[in-house]
Amino acid sequence: MFDLVQTQGWKWEYSVGDAVVPLPSATDVLARSADDELPILRVWLAPGVLINFWPYSAVEIDFDIDLRELQGQQRLDMMCGFFALIGRRLDKPVLMASEGDYQHPVLGFDVEADRVVLLADPRLAG
Repeated sequence: MFDLVQTQGWKWEYSVGDAVVPLPSATDVLARSADDELPILRVWLAPGVLINFWPYSAVEIDFDIDLRELQGQQRLDMMCGFFALIGRRLDKPVLMASEGDYQHPVLGFDVEADRVVLLADPRLAG
């Protein structure tokens, strides 16, 4: 993931607490002790489209997106392309769920279909 961020030309910022620091290797980030403060990697896919990454472990990297920044088809396509890029690079699904409802993803990159798919029935949205 860190290599991807650096090779795509996106603007990014890595910080631990209030300190902005150079991007370390993924190995160094994942080797931190459980007592260390969780770093954050902020990535701007475009001006006004920020994704915050929280590297919890080698198998779980959470991220959040402010959906208010995804107004319009172009920005939605950008996010879907981003999901596909990560999913293809890691050969893993990339799932998006409502905050606090992680067991019910609504959208995600399906590795076998090689595309972003709707995972929830929009008729059930409350």
